[in-house]
Amino acid sequence: MPRRVLLALACVVLALHLLAIRHLPLGGTAAGDKAQPLAFQTRMLEPPPAPPAPPAPPVAEAAPAPPPKPAPRPKHRPRPAPKPAPAEPPAEAPAEAPEPEPSPAAAPMADAAGAPPASDTPPSDLAAPGEAAADPAAAAAPTAPPASAEASASTPTAAPAPAPAPAPTPAPAPEAPSDGTQAGVAIQPPGAGTPPIDAAAAPVKLPPSMLLRFDVTGEARRFHYNAGAELLWRNLGATYEARQEIKAFLLGSRSQTSTGRITAWGLQPVRFGDRARAEQAAHFDYDRHLATFSANTPDSPIGPGAQDRLSVFIQLGALLAAAPERYPPGTRITLTVVGARSADRWSFTVEGTETLDLPAGPTPALKLQRLPRSDRDRDQQADLWLGTALGYLPVRIRITQANGDFADLALSGHEAP
Repeated sequence: MPRRVLLALACVVLALHLLAIRHLPLGGTAAGDKAQPLAFQTRMLEPPPAPPAPPAPPVAEAAPAPPPKPAPRPKHRPRPAPKPAPAEPPAEAPAEAPEPEPSPAAAPMADAAGAPPASDTPPSDLAAPGEAAADPAAAAAPTAPPASAEASASTPTAAPAPAPAPAPTPAPAPEAPSDGTQAGVAIQPPGAGTPPIDAAAAPVKLPPSMLLRFDVTGEARRFHYNAGAELLWRNLGATYEARQEIKAFLLGSRSQTSTGRITAWGLQPVRFGDRARAEQAAHFDYDRHLATFSANTPDSPIGPGAQDRLSVFIQLGALLAAAPERYPPGTRITLTVVGARSADRWSFTVEGTETLDLPAGPTPALKLQRLPRSDRDRDQQADLWLGTALGYLPVRIRITQANGDFADLALSGHEAP
């Protein structure tokens, strides 16, 4: 562009600026005053002063801090394969449940009816054959060794299912011995060389139904007590029921029951029950010649003529009542007696007749005695008197334990039930 044109433009611009500056009004002049020209000053371009800041609001309470953020979860790592568990050893036979211990008064009464002394462990004279021995099958079964670490690392996570065990073969029922010495009833008259009496041909005579009451005195663990007892006998023709119970104030009660059939050879028990706090029972299986127990104790073999610990007193009286002359003093009667936990062979010896002075009055009776065996430290002695005028029902029973504890039941009255 030519210089002359540029110079002319610059002059025009300068003139316009001067004209604008001259026409700026002067601040602060009164109304109607003629505006005075002012020279341009830099103060006119300063911004107006800032307004005063409003008062600060009251400080509010600090808000609670927000809860801390949860820590990030670690990344999931795959779990190692579980090691297979070692094979478990074969389960042992269940432990024998201890028999509940009755009160001091009730225990001797149960012994008087033929029950073992009340304790956690049954007395040795009433233990079932092989009861204390361990289960031979469980003892002989091998135990699988635990798997090693190398083997477990190579085995899959799911252990292979064991092969199903074969069904147990039921044991054959034991046969009843035929010699009369280990099973059945053995009757041996007094005198050496005297042939035994055929128990199968021995007649029986059962008494009519009757309710007998007894006064009980005794001592248990140096505690002397008095109690009352009842024996209820029901002759129902084809069947029978017997119940014996003792009750003592503040000491509780204990009862025994026997039910079964009446045959040509006397009583044939089907069930025997013994109740203190809970009932335990024995069942007679004559087809298999076994007695089974609710206390999970081993079965016991039985033979013809087996009795329970309550019916045995009625059966002995029925044998003697039918033919007293066949049982002179010294005669021994041996038979199998079943309790609530086991069975054993009991032997009674006929002692002779005598007259007892009982609470019910003078009573003629025939005495039988069961002596403790020398091979049993905890065996008990039992003295039994059968009333000859009451159908040979028990009129007195005295049980003496090896530690000196005793229970004595004496007839105080009787009546028809």
